[in-house]
Amino acid sequence: MEPEGPAGCCSPTGSCDESRACLGCDEGCRGEGCHGGGHPCALWDSDVVEGEATEHEGTLTEDDVYCRCLSRTLCHTATPVTVGFYAPCSHRLYSLLDKVTGFMREEAARREERELQRGQAKPRSAEGWGLLLLLWYLAFYKPVITELHLRRKNIGFIFIRFSAWQYAGCDKLWAGLVTTLCSSVRHHFGALPLSVYHVMGARPRFASGFSQKEWVLKRDACLKLWGLLVVLGAGLGVLLAALLVPGLKEHRALKVVGSTVTSLSGSGLVLGALSVLKNLLVSEKQKIERLTNSEKFTSQLGFMSKVRGEVEVLIGFLTFMEIFERRRLRVVLEITSLDLCYPEKVAGVLNAMNTLLSDANAPFIFVLAVDPSVIVPCLEQTGCMKGLADNGYLYLSRTVTLPFSIPRMGSRSRLQCLEAAVQTREDLMYRVITGNVERRRRAKGRAAAAPRREVAEEEAVRCIHEAFRCLHDGADLLARYLPSNGAQLRRIVNTVPVTLRLLLHRGGRPRGPAPRAAAAWVVLADRWPCRLSWVLQCLEDAWQARPPPGFEERSLWDVFRQHLAELCALRQPLHNALGLDEDPELFEAFLARDFPFTARDARALLPVTVNLDHSIRHKMGLLRGLDRLAKEAAAAAKGPFLLPMAEAGATEEKPPRGTRRLQGTEVPP
Repeated sequence: MEPEGPAGCCSPTGSCDESRACLGCDEGCRGEGCHGGGHPCALWDSDVVEGEATEHEGTLTEDDVYCRCLSRTLCHTATPVTVGFYAPCSHRLYSLLDKVTGFMREEAARREERELQRGQAKPRSAEGWGLLLLLWYLAFYKPVITELHLRRKNIGFIFIRFSAWQYAGCDKLWAGLVTTLCSSVRHHFGALPLSVYHVMGARPRFASGFSQKEWVLKRDACLKLWGLLVVLGAGLGVLLAALLVPGLKEHRALKVVGSTVTSLSGSGLVLGALSVLKNLLVSEKQKIERLTNSEKFTSQLGFMSKVRGEVEVLIGFLTFMEIFERRRLRVVLEITSLDLCYPEKVAGVLNAMNTLLSDANAPFIFVLAVDPSVIVPCLEQTGCMKGLADNGYLYLSRTVTLPFSIPRMGSRSRLQCLEAAVQTREDLMYRVITGNVERRRRAKGRAAAAPRREVAEEEAVRCIHEAFRCLHDGADLLARYLPSNGAQLRRIVNTVPVTLRLLLHRGGRPRGPAPRAAAAWVVLADRWPCRLSWVLQCLEDAWQARPPPGFEERSLWDVFRQHLAELCALRQPLHNALGLDEDPELFEAFLARDFPFTARDARALLPVTVNLDHSIRHKMGLLRGLDRLAKEAAAAAKGPFLLPMAEAGATEEKPPRGTRRLQGTEVPP
């Protein structure tokens, strides 16, 4: 069977700006990247960073490197995007999320400083006189999305951490996710601007040409306002004349006309003010809570559309604020503690992410910080997801558009965690203060290290461009293995920059795999995750058992064929994981003919394989260990004391009911 060709271009979106974001060619981002020296990629675990490009980076741990590469990639990735932040330890998840948040804020500050040096307009904020200017724009102007806005490099982040465990007791956990989003955005910008936008704001529209004009006057609103003011002034004039002019005091008709005109014209202004006051007092969170508490309304079809309408208003307001503040805004919603909730709650939160918050223009970055080994069984057990989540791995892979599996803890990260474990509460608080001092010191020395960062970032961008050219080239063999599914394409596009940046951090371009090989490895992990996990687990077991000389040069396809019978024996417990893999004939052609990766290549690429769920490989390791224990038990059972019984023709007893046979050994289910 021939490999299927790519469906169009590599990127699922056709926007030029998003294509540049996927390629990582943002000139405003000049961060730390590769370096020429470093140790060879010869470690099986994730002990990755031994030397860095800048002076302060020498103290970075392996976790710092992973989080920095992810944060830099998220600054370029097109939104909305769902990041699968996978790690087995919940305490480590929180620590890594804090690191990602800190690095993203540093990147935003670096971009803003660079834009100011280039002579760009300074970003605005809705504080002080800026608040009055924002209210003026909300009342009388329409925002326009222009080419100038799309080319802006500076970016601002709104971080929201949603702990699902805090809402686990409510009936509708997904409603807690939406209300947390609405209340956090309202708190960030203030209640007054959002309330005025509800009443008088206009949703941004795209420019019809290459005009740089970002604000258009609301002529209809201005005419209505001037008309009301003219009518109100005329009514007040007639009324005052009927009341004060001596010759007109006896004309009741003038008094009635004046009072009527004044009341009608003034009522329009009063109603507008009352609408703003109502939205000021009743927040979006309270509206959604009122909808969810109404049993009569939740049974109607319009319930979800009402909630989605509130989210769309929020998205329009965020776009309005992007143009006003002269920067791109990203709402980073970190979802934690989901693996502590009941299965139905887990499915409800994922449904909210997929249906309510997945608008094509939404500036949302969802970070799903979970343990896949816990979430997958929850999805498979829930009753409301039957037919959709019978395979939890498949449902999770369709939800996540940027998988990021944290590898094993490196030596520096392990020592840092050990130091934190033995320190007291006061020592940890003092460490926060010293961290703030160190951050300010690095900010002052940022200019001195800028040339090195620029060279490193240029090398990273060049490697990313080279990898994407291979994906876009129809004559390249790699392009023939691209999936036709748009979600899978976007996962590959989002993962390639992270993988290449991690490779450059490990040892630099000369000693690491080529960008084309790294992109091919990403495609391999995305299309055949179960088979690749099986090969990697077999290699890991072989390395631990001291393999014979020349083992590093063995191809992965030879390793897979050698252990294929063992995989077939375990196909029942690995049934759902095998369901993730695509055509097995293409897998054979990929590894045996077009991209013959060796054990040495796998050893170098495993620590940077972030789009492979490591919980699958851990499950395979557990199954292989149980299988070896069963074989050893069977070998021990055939000792010398059983030989006379076997010679006497002793019959084998039937195994108890509920057990299964595996390699001649009775193993309980």
